[in-house]
Amino acid sequence: MFILSNFLSAIAEILGMIFWALQLAIILRVILSWANADPYNGLVRAIGSITEPMLAPFRRLLPSWKMHGWDLSPFLALLTIIFLRQFLVTTLLGIAARL
Repeated sequence: MFILSNFLSAIAEILGMIFWALQLAIILRVILSWANADPYNGLVRAIGSITEPMLAPFRRLLPSWKMHGWDLSPFLALLTIIFLRQFLVTTLLGIAARL
């Protein structure tokens, strides 16, 4: 059973890194939007293409506050990612510890 335990621990670690990278990408996108970065820059486009699939569902759910300059979708996406990271990674590590 130790092989399954190690496998679940490795999956938990990888998921934790993926969630961390997604959080970082969303934070970078917010900072780049504040700095009015060049939309044709390769890095800006890459961050946009990574984060847009995560932000789009929240934009559909939220009322349109764009006219006031507020976009709460990154905040809600970060909260969701933090919740998923805490829940999934902790659960997988707990299961691995019990095996």
